[in-house]
Amino acid sequence: MRVPDHADQRRTDTTADTPGRRPHTLLAMGDAAFAHQFGPALLDRLAASSRLGEPLRVGSFDGPTARARLAAVEVLVTSWGCPPITARVLDAAPHLRAVLHAAGSVRGHVPPEVFDRGILVTTAAAANAIPVAEYTLAMVLAAGKRVPFLARRARVHRSDWSYVSGLGPLSNRGRTVCLVGWSRVGRLVGERLRPFDIDVLVVDPHADPGDVASLGARLVAPAEAFPRSDVLSLHAPLLPATRRMIDAAALALLPDGATLINTARGGLVDTDALARECGTGRLYAILDVTDPEPLPDTSPLYDCPNVVLTPHVAGSLASETERMTLAALDELDRYRTGRPPLDRVTPEVLGVMA
Repeated sequence: MRVPDHADQRRTDTTADTPGRRPHTLLAMGDAAFAHQFGPALLDRLAASSRLGEPLRVGSFDGPTARARLAAVEVLVTSWGCPPITARVLDAAPHLRAVLHAAGSVRGHVPPEVFDRGILVTTAAAANAIPVAEYTLAMVLAAGKRVPFLARRARVHRSDWSYVSGLGPLSNRGRTVCLVGWSRVGRLVGERLRPFDIDVLVVDPHADPGDVASLGARLVAPAEAFPRSDVLSLHAPLLPATRRMIDAAALALLPDGATLINTARGGLVDTDALARECGTGRLYAILDVTDPEPLPDTSPLYDCPNVVLTPHVAGSLASETERMTLAALDELDRYRTGRPPLDRVTPEVLGVMA
């Protein structure tokens, strides 16, 4: 059983009984998201602040039952597996005023028509950033000691500890970590690295230098940062301008023995260029996301002892997803009591979101 942290408990205790009207609310998400994100206690909180109907949740907006629910609904609480909210869906939902997403990106289900009709859209991306930052911190520290790579070698060499040699200094003290992208996750990683004796550089043309400096990091250009980076950790959104930004030229700037960590989007990296560098043994990589995802069985990255591949597990999973549910329910309480949203998505914000 998960023991809620103080922030979770505080939200549950203080907002569930907030006075206000109870808007007609419908959940729109897939089976797995609903099962993980809406246990009995959270469903009770939803019921206390909403008028619900049957079905409580839909995974498709097609069919007479879903259409009947849409006709009355004022608030959609969405998550992974929500179908696109098309113009046809909006026409069937004349009273819809808010789409509160209990996950991160809304790109897959919120088209421009939603914004055109003045509908409020919020995201729980800030809650989803927490486990990604935790995973990244763990990988940064593990990379400094070469832990995942030593563990792989141990299976081959066993009691012959000579495999420790040749991996460079096994230390985190005095290392330089470059965060590419001062996003929600990037900033949280910067906060979590602050207690360590690690120099943190940030590459992001849109970052506020003062905000970066407030966490003890420094905003620099890629040409200055990359050659100094023991670890290059990616936290940028995948946009046309950032696709394959870590290409052969960028990888060539990294010093021998540097580690690339990607928990953002696989498309930020030129996979073929990375495979060539890792194939020579010059660079290390810890990849939670890839392009394509998953990699084909023939990818040479599977066979590189200096590469760790995980199946997109850095983001919210299992009990971690409840943070996002709580964030969406907080937004629901703010909406129904006339308070401003905490994390509103606008077309401008969507243009630079992951």
